[in-house]
Amino acid sequence: MIYLSIGSNLNSKFGNRLDNITKAVSLLKDKKIKIKKISNFFESPSYPNKKNPKFINIAIEIEYSLSPKKLLKEIFLIERKMERKRNLKNAPRTCDIDIIDFKGKISNNKNLTIPHPKAHLRNFVLYPLKDINSNWKHPITNKRIDILIKKLNFEKRNEITRMKESVIIDS
Repeated sequence: MIYLSIGSNLNSKFGNRLDNITKAVSLLKDKKIKIKKISNFFESPSYPNKKNPKFINIAIEIEYSLSPKKLLKEIFLIERKMERKRNLKNAPRTCDIDIIDFKGKISNNKNLTIPHPKAHLRNFVLYPLKDINSNWKHPITNKRIDILIKKLNFEKRNEITRMKESVIIDS
């Protein structure tokens, strides 16, 4: 399976952070990417600068028949459509879509590293991913998601909140 993380911590012309994520999922679907599962929304402090607006994140499981590079190209087009500005690293953004795992493949090149190099360290990736696949294992370390979450420090495990809302997409 293929897993993506989608986040937002700024409003856009599409609405608030929740609206941005819902719109991004809808745009993926418009690209003929089959959405299999969608996690609940999770809210966490902005990283690394906690003074920035809080992030909302989800994880989604998708089916995609083309290459990871082609998927990344589609993601960049969607982020651009969602008014994402790539000025400063870790700056607030309307939409951020990351490939977390692409069918268990391991690849590290200039433009794309899979699995995502820091996914195993990020609460805002692990908790939503566990929401849709509690048996997921990291392709490199082969560690189960529960173990990766337990390795997070106390603060990281407790500063994230599962929200009641979830993405609703028409079938």
